[in-house]
Amino acid sequence: MKELPIDSGTRVKLHFALKFEDGETVDTTFDKEPATLEMGDESLPENFEAFLVGLKAGDHETFSVPPEKAFGQHNPNNIQTFKRHEFSADMVLEPGVVVSFADARQQELPGVIKRVEGDVVDVDFNHPLAGHTLIFEVQIIDVEPAGPTH
Repeated sequence: MKELPIDSGTRVKLHFALKFEDGETVDTTFDKEPATLEMGDESLPENFEAFLVGLKAGDHETFSVPPEKAFGQHNPNNIQTFKRHEFSADMVLEPGVVVSFADARQQELPGVIKRVEGDVVDVDFNHPLAGHTLIFEVQIIDVEPAGPTH
């Protein structure tokens, strides 16, 4: 087994789990194929990658990630109010429904409907994991130099 520590320029094969503090699983690979990522390829947020640096194949660690290092605090300014007629007439508008908007740069921006009252629709553009401390569990399977894949 190689002893290469994870750093920029490495490809990592790992199992991971992301959970809420109460143990509810947000995402996991432990029950399926492991994930492979190249450090810096943005498949993991930078703050989560930082926890991996220095780990080696065989390591199994669990980290508690506060909101500031995860998806930020919940920001009340990210809740926007729209009028019902601004949505297509056949669109289901009820709390919990995710609606996709385009931001100023025409990038897709998902919002979650929080409240529908009369002609008023409140949409929350905070990341769904904002404001949560998350448990990040990783099991490193392999670390190799990132290079061209053959």
